[in-house]
Amino acid sequence: MAELGKVKSVAVYGIEAYVLEIEVYVTKGQLPSTVVIGLPDAAVKECRDRVKAALKNSGYKFPYKNITINLAPADRKKEGPSFELSIATGLLIATNQIETEKIDEYGIIGELALDGRVRTVNGCLSMAIKCKEAGLKGLILPADNALEAAIVDGIDIIPVNTLSDAVSFLTNELVISPFNLNLSDVFSDSSHYEVDFMDVKGQEHVKRALTIAAAGNHNVLMIGPPGSGKTMLR
Repeated sequence: MAELGKVKSVAVYGIEAYVLEIEVYVTKGQLPSTVVIGLPDAAVKECRDRVKAALKNSGYKFPYKNITINLAPADRKKEGPSFELSIATGLLIATNQIETEKIDEYGIIGELALDGRVRTVNGCLSMAIKCKEAGLKGLILPADNALEAAIVDGIDIIPVNTLSDAVSFLTNELVISPFNLNLSDVFSDSSHYEVDFMDVKGQEHVKRALTIAAAGNHNVLMIGPPGSGKTMLR
């Protein structure tokens, strides 16, 4: 008898994110095996052992059957460990260990530690923006990433610390309030700088060049006569 579990997750390509569907297919076979398909890189393929350990150490069962994990769309390369929480959730659904009606409403991201803890991932701001554009109700993600993702208004950011937290939220056994962030306070705190260009009169093209260089972590060489403001601009 074969079982199929489907979970939504989010991947980042460059600085842009896109929603992907993780399909977990479990069926009986002569020899147990786990295969990840859909252009995964080495870090994604390594999820098999981390997911297995995380499930067992969280009190769930890992099926010793033929497991196929498909990351769709299959024509885009998948990088990093951010799909592990969603893969583990899909595996629990496919093996009928949990039942949830929320699964289509949330994107799920997070790296799993061997003991079931959820570790931080990169690109959560882009992921939250894409989830909102895709019409999802919320995003389940590592608690340490909640502050970054909560900048996006209009989507529920659900912070979790462990695999068990994520599963309990999806099955309504645990209530997790969405992470709230006051954007006015954030912008107010970030608008004060100890050093700025206030005392530099003119030199607009130089200030623009330095701003771009600082934002992109580029090098700058300033040449000019003494007293032109090179040191002050630096």
